[in-house]
Amino acid sequence: MINQEFQKLIDEYNQLNKDIQVSSITKDPKRLEQISKRLSYLSPIIENIQKLTSLEEELAGNKELLSAQDEDIKKLAEEDSASLKLKIERLALKITNTLKKSDPNDKRNVIVEIRAGTGGEEAALFARDLFRMYSRYAEKNNWKVEVMNTNYTGTGGYKEIIFSIKGNNVYGKLKFESGVHRVQRIPETESSGRIHTSAASVVILPEIDDIEVTINPEEIKIDVFRAGGPGGQSVNTTDSAVRITHLPTSISVSCQDEKSQHKNKARAMSILKSKIFEFEKEKQSEETAGIRKQSIKTGDRSAKIKTYNFPEGRVSDHRIKKTWYNLQRILDGELEEVITTVQDNINEK
Repeated sequence: MINQEFQKLIDEYNQLNKDIQVSSITKDPKRLEQISKRLSYLSPIIENIQKLTSLEEELAGNKELLSAQDEDIKKLAEEDSASLKLKIERLALKITNTLKKSDPNDKRNVIVEIRAGTGGEEAALFARDLFRMYSRYAEKNNWKVEVMNTNYTGTGGYKEIIFSIKGNNVYGKLKFESGVHRVQRIPETESSGRIHTSAASVVILPEIDDIEVTINPEEIKIDVFRAGGPGGQSVNTTDSAVRITHLPTSISVSCQDEKSQHKNKARAMSILKSKIFEFEKEKQSEETAGIRKQSIKTGDRSAKIKTYNFPEGRVSDHRIKKTWYNLQRILDGELEEVITTVQDNINEK
């Protein structure tokens, strides 16, 4: 028999499926997106609840055979019942654990920051490769990528790139990608053929709505300056770049990719709100650690979460001690197996 908590989820799922057909909701993009994301989260849970119901019905139907006169039939019924009870117990536990581990931020869009760390020009080229990897993965999931700010190097790498990814359950998929990613390979800039080790940091921030974080205008400092690097005819000749500093937290954000100062300011504010939200969330968490913040900030190789080893064609996640030998496919955006494995193992700890 389905417990009350599971029944509430079924009722909610059924109601949302009705709501999404209502014309007033289909004309409201924001509400439609909210419902779609909730349905996407609920669908696999409801599927498991339905499997659970089917198993319970099968177990109930097996009761008659337990009182059969034929001993062979009775024995088979007892074995089947024991097997069904075990399946029911495991599936119910799986559903309950999924609900317990659910993060209210999982449904959010994200803002991703990738910065070159230790390794100079090669680290910047690796930051470029990581951006391409996440962009390809986003494409495979029908997510939308929008570059918000870039800081190029002379060889086409990135000292820093900030971009948003919008879609279903993006933060839920990517949240464990935050950390230092290390690469071992012969750099494009290396003529002697020696293998170098470099690093880049990745930060995944949940994108925050305006109503969720309020910034007091008196607590921010806004500077405008001339943008640098590639960017068209006027981007380098006008004071269109914007830097916003939140004075209480000393968090600073710069945007320069747009020719419009107004657009750069809007993007910088969006990033700033996500950073402040994450700052407050970390401050409340027991896992907040200065070491982690510093390692992400500097791209220190010793604080790595993953290593991409080109000579051996492997990617290793050091948190769960797992290695995949399909490096090029992973860099081409085939990340689903990696992300799912990391999620499953980290959630179990």
